[in-house]
Amino acid sequence: MGSRKEIHKVPAKATRAKAPKEAKLISLDIACGQVKEEGWVGVDIVKTTGVDVVHDLLKFPWPFADGSVGLAKCSHFFEHVPNHLRFKFMDELYRIMAKGAQCTFFVPYYASMRAVQDPTHEWPPIAESSFLYFNAEWRRNSKLDHYPVKCDFDFTYSYALDNSPPFNLGGRNQDFQMTAIKHYINSVTDLIVTVTKR
Repeated sequence: MGSRKEIHKVPAKATRAKAPKEAKLISLDIACGQVKEEGWVGVDIVKTTGVDVVHDLLKFPWPFADGSVGLAKCSHFFEHVPNHLRFKFMDELYRIMAKGAQCTFFVPYYASMRAVQDPTHEWPPIAESSFLYFNAEWRRNSKLDHYPVKCDFDFTYSYALDNSPPFNLGGRNQDFQMTAIKHYINSVTDLIVTVTKR
C-alpha cells in the first residue's frame, strides 16, 4: 500500500467537560456490525454478536460520556452519513473523545467506483480535503467559521491502492503512485484518515 500523508495542526481549545481522570478510556468501534475486535466496545443500530451498545449513530447524543473514548475506528460507515448530518456526527465524535484521542476512518475513495456503487452511500463522496472542514483553524482561515460545526481535529491520511494488473500500484514507485492517485479513477480503493482531537 502506498501512502501520502498531510498533517493539519491548530491550537487546542477545550470546551466540554472531560470524563473523570480515574475512568478508563474505552476503545470504540463505531458501526462495528459483526466484525468487532476483542477489547473494543462495539456500537451499531442492530444487535449482532459484535454489538455491545445498540444505538442509531444518526441520533444525537450518543450514549457515551464526554471525553470517555481514547481510541476509535469507523470502518465503512461515514460514507452512509447524510451530508446534512456529517457536521453533527463529527461534533458528537469530538465530544466523546478525550483530548489527544484518535479515530481512524476507512471510506471508499471519491474517485473509486466503490464510492458510488452502493445505493445507500450518501453524496458527496469523501476525499482527503473533506476532513479540512473538521479543523477549526482551517475553517477560520477559509472564512468558513460560520459553518454549523465546532469540532477541532488534526488529521493524517493514506490510501489503499488498487494492486490489480496492469498497474499493480503497490509495487510501483511513489512518483507513479502519486500520478495515478491524482489522474486515474479507481487507482485508490479506500481512503484511510486518522483524526486527532485537539
